[in-house]
Amino acid sequence: MRSGFRVGKIFGIEIRVDWSWLVILLLVIWNLSATFGAIHHDWRTPLVWGTSIIAAFLFFASVLAHELAHSLVARARGIPVRDITLFLFGGVSDLQREPASPGAEFLIAIVGPLTSLVLGGFLVLLVGASVGPVQDAVADPAQAAAQLNPLLTLLVWLGSINITLGLFNMIPGFPLDGGRVLRSILWAATGNLRRATRWAAGVGQALAWVMIFGGITMAFGARIPFFGTGLGGGLWLAFIGWFLNSASIQSYQQVVVHDILAGVPVSRMMRQDPPICQPACTIASLVHEHILGTDARAFPVVDAGRIVGIVTLDDVRRVVREAWDTTSVGDVMTPASRLVVVTPEEEASQGLEKLTSADVRQLLVVRDGELVGLLRRVDVIKWLQLHAESMRG
Repeated sequence: MRSGFRVGKIFGIEIRVDWSWLVILLLVIWNLSATFGAIHHDWRTPLVWGTSIIAAFLFFASVLAHELAHSLVARARGIPVRDITLFLFGGVSDLQREPASPGAEFLIAIVGPLTSLVLGGFLVLLVGASVGPVQDAVADPAQAAAQLNPLLTLLVWLGSINITLGLFNMIPGFPLDGGRVLRSILWAATGNLRRATRWAAGVGQALAWVMIFGGITMAFGARIPFFGTGLGGGLWLAFIGWFLNSASIQSYQQVVVHDILAGVPVSRMMRQDPPICQPACTIASLVHEHILGTDARAFPVVDAGRIVGIVTLDDVRRVVREAWDTTSVGDVMTPASRLVVVTPEEEASQGLEKLTSADVRQLLVVRDGELVGLLRRVDVIKWLQLHAESMRG
């Protein structure tokens, strides 16, 4: 989900919106306009659509608050958070590593649903205090809803949807929040994160297949409590189940990869004495003397023994062929001030986290300011392939 756009920062955490979010935003607005229009026959069309648009954006603000709660607790526990992304299924906080203990996992996971439940409960109570006793609403909810003004209609919907969001996320299907709570409990009981993740992911996959089967039966006319029936609702439930199943598998694989790389120093898999070039070297010389005939995709740039940057194949591709003889490596390289580096003593799992976080194919391996090697993503993948049997276990 790196194809969207940045909308700003909150508490130093970048907020991003994936393009898929626009699809669900439009669907929510369209569905709300139909719902509000059916309840309030006396509302004019601009009022129906205006209320629907405001409600939709406030709902996603609630989703953002949910994810922000996760992120702030994670940061308080020493876990870096790169960003929060709103996408088709809601939102996700990009935590850079797993929690260090079951207790930290539990707190980070539970705070999101609690935020949604508290927010939803507050809004519902606020509406209740505004309209008086709830007996009439319980006896005839449709009639009671029809008497609400636009503001109270918006608040009661927003409150109920936040309560639903909080409860749904507590379903013990990893990697939903409830699944992470389950994993923290299993982790505390077994003392083994990998085993706890495998069990929690198994529960998540089982629930995912129940959703997929339930969605298919709904599409063929079956009525399921709370979810109802119909082709649209059935396909949506099945789609959510498919996403949950895929996320469960991927989350477990990430933990397995981290386990395999844990305790392995970067020096074990880095490329020692990588080919280097000078900043004054032309692109033509770089291509003919360094790139051709090798599998290297990146070259550290060194000047008088000092690392000044790195040049990659992508940098070369941005230079037109006619300018190769007149363009120097120093003109197109990424300067050292912008580079993420790793030390040879760091764990390979930390190196992989840096590769992923920076979204690059290689990292310079540096000790005391001197270049000692190059950690390439392809080398990490080769290491993992050699340990494929352990990964399958």
